[in-house]
Amino acid sequence: MGERSRERRARRRDRALLCLAALSWAAAVRAQRVDSLGPEVRRFVRVGTPRVVLAHVRVIDGTGAPPLEDRNVSIADGRITAISPGSDVPPGDGTTILDLKGYSVIPGIVGMHDHLVTLVRPNYAADGTSDRPGLFQPMPFSAPRLYLANGVTTIRTAGSIAPDKDLKLRKIIDQGTVPGPHIDVTGPYLDGSNPYLDFPEIKSPEDARRTVAYWADRGVTSFKAYKNITREELRAAVAEAHKRGLKVTGHLCSVTYDEAIEAGIDNLEHGFFVNTALDPDKKPDSCSQSQGDSTLLHTSPGDAYAKRLFASLIAHHVAITSTLVGLASSLPPADGRSAARPAVLEAMSPGLRESYLYDRNRASDPARLKENAELLRREMDIERAFVAAGGLLLAGPDPVGLNGNIPGFGDQREIELLVDAGFTALEAIRIATLNGATLLGRQDRTGSIAVGKSADLVVVKGDPAARIADIENVEIVFKDGVGYDPKKLLESVKGRYGEY
Repeated sequence: MGERSRERRARRRDRALLCLAALSWAAAVRAQRVDSLGPEVRRFVRVGTPRVVLAHVRVIDGTGAPPLEDRNVSIADGRITAISPGSDVPPGDGTTILDLKGYSVIPGIVGMHDHLVTLVRPNYAADGTSDRPGLFQPMPFSAPRLYLANGVTTIRTAGSIAPDKDLKLRKIIDQGTVPGPHIDVTGPYLDGSNPYLDFPEIKSPEDARRTVAYWADRGVTSFKAYKNITREELRAAVAEAHKRGLKVTGHLCSVTYDEAIEAGIDNLEHGFFVNTALDPDKKPDSCSQSQGDSTLLHTSPGDAYAKRLFASLIAHHVAITSTLVGLASSLPPADGRSAARPAVLEAMSPGLRESYLYDRNRASDPARLKENAELLRREMDIERAFVAAGGLLLAGPDPVGLNGNIPGFGDQREIELLVDAGFTALEAIRIATLNGATLLGRQDRTGSIAVGKSADLVVVKGDPAARIADIENVEIVFKDGVGYDPKKLLESVKGRYGEY
């Protein structure tokens, strides 16, 4: 009887937390009304009327369904009010009419591994050497603008270096003081002994529980376990997070995927790159030398281990976040991966641009390049098999400035790489939009284009369903019905990412 009573109390608590989250989301939507935006935000607004019609636009709704050609999408007070056959709408009554023949509209991207920092390597030289310690520098000015300019309307920070700063940033974005996406703030990295000055060190399961409780009380909405956490520490962190209706993801090594599933984790980062279950030197609660490369190279989509792992992930509702950009961007153009776009280089600070060119121009070990290309192809095949088995795949580029992988642009590249992996363009767009919203519990409000949902939309020139590279041609980004000018946002951060 006591156990059933506790379960009932837990269900009531979880419902209350979900209600609070919904109210918080609604408050954020109200805050984005143009008349409540501050001058720093209004200067980036291109469409600010309460009512807007996107006329004669192609609708790619984010569900994976075929595009709807020549539609009118009506927006009022931040929400989608109608999707109707395309027609000419007479001007009047303060409604903005946008004739969008030749354009497509997709849901705002939901970036599930989208950091607000860049990696700083002191005295980085052309030969790849640098001085210690390496640091993570917060990017509260440039990163939110880059995300929004490139069509990312919601991000999860997937591990925060300075969660107190991120919480304040979320607050002032929601208040309309500065521009940026909706932010799911992840707490500090939950890790054991590590070399990073920016990462705290968890000492015990009780320490893990207290850390989760402390930051949950301050408004953090998710947590991330890292490479050197123990199984018991992970179990304690997950239990405390779940008690509060929050979720835990992980970039693991000391804990295998099978062990993390048993601990109750909700999400695993970096696809199947960092599962160490089959690494030959793997010891309990200890990171292996290859950090998962060996397991990936010895796993095939149809083998017995992969099938067992997929079944366990799916049965326990554990999502996987694809972060293909990281490894793909380290491969040279000759391997089929393009160098950074000019717009990416323009956004970088001079120092970061110099570091990027050092990395791009330095000769690489041919054997390592061959192995990386094999790892990437194997990862792509396994992600596709996981989805075919019924798994929930999310997307995020893990942008910290390395190899041209920076906020917003990296999210677009991740979608393109999903298509390279063998997903259709419509499947890739769903992975990067509705699937992320689903894990966040916001699928009823965002992530797809449907009547009644928030008008988080991206207007792009062309047809990304037929040519996925068109996803780069961002014309207008709507967040809660307010249309932002991507060119103005990008101009405001030109040469700043990597600086602040």
